[in-house]
Amino acid sequence: MYLGELWRHRALAGGLALTALLAGCAAPHGSGVVASVPPPGASSIGPVDVAVLAFNDFHGNLEPPRQSVAIPDGQGGAAQVPAGGAAWLASALDALRARHTYSLTVAAGDLISASPLASSLFLDEPAIEVLSRLGLDYAAVGNHEFDRGTKELLRMQSGGCEKLTAREPCQLEHFAGARFRYLAASTLTGSGTPLLPASAIRAFGSGAAQVKIGVIGLTLKGTPMLVNPAGIADVTFADEADTINAEVPKLKAQGADAIIVLIHQGGKQSGAPDPNGCAGFDGEILPILARLSPGVDVVVSGHTHADYICELPSADPARPVLLTSAGLYGKELTEITLTIDPASHRVAARSARNLIVQSQPFTSAKGPVALSPLAPQYTPRADIAAYVARYVDAAKAFATRPVGKLSGPADRGEAPAGSTGGPLAHLIADAQLAATRSAGARIAFMNPYGVRAALVPAADGTVTFGDIYLAQPFGNALVTETLTGAEIKAALEQGFDAIGPEQVLAPSAGFVYQYDRRQPIGGRITAITLDGKPLDPAASYRVTLNGFLALGGDGFTVFKAGRDAVTGPTDIEAFESLFRSKALIDVPRDARTIDAGG
Repeated sequence: MYLGELWRHRALAGGLALTALLAGCAAPHGSGVVASVPPPGASSIGPVDVAVLAFNDFHGNLEPPRQSVAIPDGQGGAAQVPAGGAAWLASALDALRARHTYSLTVAAGDLISASPLASSLFLDEPAIEVLSRLGLDYAAVGNHEFDRGTKELLRMQSGGCEKLTAREPCQLEHFAGARFRYLAASTLTGSGTPLLPASAIRAFGSGAAQVKIGVIGLTLKGTPMLVNPAGIADVTFADEADTINAEVPKLKAQGADAIIVLIHQGGKQSGAPDPNGCAGFDGEILPILARLSPGVDVVVSGHTHADYICELPSADPARPVLLTSAGLYGKELTEITLTIDPASHRVAARSARNLIVQSQPFTSAKGPVALSPLAPQYTPRADIAAYVARYVDAAKAFATRPVGKLSGPADRGEAPAGSTGGPLAHLIADAQLAATRSAGARIAFMNPYGVRAALVPAADGTVTFGDIYLAQPFGNALVTETLTGAEIKAALEQGFDAIGPEQVLAPSAGFVYQYDRRQPIGGRITAITLDGKPLDPAASYRVTLNGFLALGGDGFTVFKAGRDAVTGPTDIEAFESLFRSKALIDVPRDARTIDAGG
């Protein structure tokens, strides 16, 4: 799906010049992408600048997530900058707004769910309130907004204390709902209308100098593969490009001078880390961009948890689209500047750059991560810090409770091994197998992208409930089902089928498989053993999965064919039980997945 060339453009006297750049080219670090679109005629009215401040995939990270952003260190390597935390994000937004007369703050989905305890225990009500307080204007719905079903999503927007989930709402305060507007253009009810507004328009300035920005928000069409089907039975998800293209003329008819799309879909760049780069960009967003109508100026994306600034082709090669993404967890912000000509009603120039929200040092699975002089430092905004502290304190009894001891840090497969889940995914699979042996389980699998953070014990090895919840915050019930050896192989093949991101399913101890990406799709699993013996394609095996995988989540649809299913404890209960089973748990170091292609 890679389009072959990236395009940037600039205004030249008397017309538009397009300069083709090879796919591997990236914008200089810190500068972002700058592009200009020429107005059709001269204007006596001066241009109007509007800043669009964007982020994505916040996932309820009220506190600093103990993660970093990798940037070029100027010496051919990479430096790690500690980043994130709502109070620091608020200060960074305030600093950016102070530089612009007009600004709009937007987000590209997954603001809630898969969240740390301080937000998750309270149904992400504090995350919605924090985002409202820091001045978010519009947000696309992401797939995780549907984790608790459409009715709970509507409660997130409108507020109230109706109990729609197993957990009690409004535990600390009445929930007023979001003061920003969720947009869901492609999420359609039975009547064919959007579940939430499809778009919005915002005016800046007055009189002849007034400009208007239209905003379209939507999630990826593949959302049903990523959430519990029962929670979204009342809606369908339309094609992304068709939805956007249908909405553009409506906004133009309302006088929109510029159009921004907020979409929960994206891609990734390759090579050396550069938040402002676009090197070797690829991803599911590309075929969507290739079909976009010429009216779209900027696409703010998400879902892949990656950072990039790109100029990419649309349906009209003369009008490339500016594509941005700001990583995840509020660790970065994208500053997009639109220069709009109010006379011609067009964007005359645009630029974008990703800024790191540097917060506080921490210790990662690989060691200390100190503050860096390579990025600005922010002081946490006092009102947001105080509000977050209230929920952190309320969750403290859960978060600080020791569950056991670990022999050392367990990482989740950092780049370039991010699709494997690392030793931590194997540890989780071991826990799930141990918790379901009574249901006959012989094998357990963990999806790598379900592992959200490394597990780093204290100096004495102590691991808390907050630590294990940060690593695995979903609370999925475990399902043990019967599959044949042939079905297990087919499921493993789906991790390499080029439909969605690659995922090397992490197995429990005793199960080993080999894969070779050089082989044709469907034949990339070249060897499988269980307890040292080849897996029998015709034999039946009891396999444990989290409920998300058992329903075919992440594209592993073969698992839906499982038979004689038995529901067990939740994934977090199984993980805690593993730590309770022994005085010290060793981090798995055995090779369970083998890359035969090198």
